[in-house]
Amino acid sequence: MANGNIERRRILFLNVGHAYDHWFMLIYATAVIAMEREFDLGYGGLMALSTPGFIAFGLGAIPAGWLGDRWSREGMITVFFVGLGAASVLVGLARTPVELGVALTLLGCFAAIYHPVGIAMIAEGASGSLGRRIGVNGVWGNMGVAGAAVVTGLFVDSFGWRSAFVLPGLLAAATGLAFLWTVGAGRTSTPTGPGPHRDGARMRDGWQRVLAVVAAITVVSAIIFNAVTIAMPKVLEERLVGITITATGIGFAASAVYAIAAFTQIAVGRALDRYAVRGLLTFLALGQVVAFAAAAFAMNWSLLAAVLVLMIMVFGQVPVGSILIARYTPDVIRARVYGFQYLLVFGVGALAVPLIAIQYQWGGFAGLFLIMAAMAVVIVLIAQMLPETRPAESVSTGRA
Repeated sequence: MANGNIERRRILFLNVGHAYDHWFMLIYATAVIAMEREFDLGYGGLMALSTPGFIAFGLGAIPAGWLGDRWSREGMITVFFVGLGAASVLVGLARTPVELGVALTLLGCFAAIYHPVGIAMIAEGASGSLGRRIGVNGVWGNMGVAGAAVVTGLFVDSFGWRSAFVLPGLLAAATGLAFLWTVGAGRTSTPTGPGPHRDGARMRDGWQRVLAVVAAITVVSAIIFNAVTIAMPKVLEERLVGITITATGIGFAASAVYAIAAFTQIAVGRALDRYAVRGLLTFLALGQVVAFAAAAFAMNWSLLAAVLVLMIMVFGQVPVGSILIARYTPDVIRARVYGFQYLLVFGVGALAVPLIAIQYQWGGFAGLFLIMAAMAVVIVLIAQMLPETRPAESVSTGRA
């Protein structure tokens, strides 16, 4: 019973951590609207300052996954919470563009820890419930995406943009200490042994093809996901002029879209426990093509409808790669494999920031959305390379 209670608390902290990770990485996307006056930089210039942080978000996944497998996954999650909080406070205290860029880079470094380590911990022992467990965890992550816009908007309108970083930072650090106190000392999930071949650890048959497809889809979908979530507050500011003009109103609109769309991951996760991936992934990518095209020139309520469908499709696709990795790799090396995946997700995804800045200066968001529609077509084509097989009965354990 005691071990069961520890496991439930552990999963809760991991789910909360996923929400924090996406929340903290998107605070800047909303707060930046109010920061233009203080730093005397335009939207494009301020967004460029966050590029190193998004690159660090990706590059840091590899060492984080390695440390999670070799040192301690619980220890790394503690470092994640406390470091994320401290870096966020530093962003809120920044006085110059240089200080702001350095603090945002540190934020990206600590945020990089969660996905390779946290998702590997979520997958431990999931067996036939893998899709559901990753889907629920994904909803928490998307609640972080949703909460970032509305919470940041409320802080900015009520207390100024600095509070949007400092107060959540203190909360994250406190959460890390609570995790260490209640969970960290009670269980060690880190695989032990000299390396990936411990106890006959092996990859599942067909892993080369599947992981190659996962890598290719990850590259394309990472740019799509980052572009749409980072640009969304500015898109809504420009195109909801007949509905709202305040930071709080814009944040609420974005959050409502994200929150509704987030629950798609539970449905998709359960479907992936029962059905083959290829058909479902094709449907989700085709939906993105249609929704991006519709959103390119929409305004006000029609824009909200288009971006809602868009985010349902984008969020619904998120669990696919994580589930395939868990099925085809043994636990002993899984954090490192996730580290490589999220290197692609957030490293390549960082390209979305300069893409937004350049495209915004050239022709606004209509062109950006049409580019994203074309990229979704690429996902449709890549998805056809997946084997049309039924889901595995259990997660790969790495036992021969």
